[in-house]
Amino acid sequence: MTPPQYPSGAYEPEQTLNPAQRSLLISEIEQAPAELRKTLNGLPHDRLDAPYRNWTVRQIVHHLADSHINSYIRFKWTLTEDRPTIKAYNEGDWAALPDSRQGEIAPALALFDGLHGRWVQLLRSMRGEDFTRQFHHPESGDEITLDAALGYYVWHGQHHTTQIQWLRLYHGW
Repeated sequence: MTPPQYPSGAYEPEQTLNPAQRSLLISEIEQAPAELRKTLNGLPHDRLDAPYRNWTVRQIVHHLADSHINSYIRFKWTLTEDRPTIKAYNEGDWAALPDSRQGEIAPALALFDGLHGRWVQLLRSMRGEDFTRQFHHPESGDEITLDAALGYYVWHGQHHTTQIQWLRLYHGW
């Protein structure tokens, strides 16, 4: 059976959030590392190289740390510069590097924990108008609000964590 592309559902963008929605999403960013660790808990080491579509569990874990650190930096740029053009990167190329294909996941999980702790501090210090600030994405040409970026990265963490959950359920791990 081919695993579903979006086991947690497709991303549905929202450009502007109200304070209650933001608060909920920030709490979800805060809980993402614990949810990922819970999903990985008890997973035998040899299962880290099981594929979910085109990436292994190991690559997914490394990708989450890599992707979310890029997003955190984008938030910082956007809060300190006027509509910055962010640096895009090829996530597939990053996931294909030996550290992502073969590296231990403990450092990626520690990075994910610390990063999300810092990100939540930043997010909770932001004023409502800060979330309307925008960055320019050079590949899509879009101007993306920090509200939209927040919503996307909550979905992104859930999306990849759910991929691992799907594998565990499907294989009975």
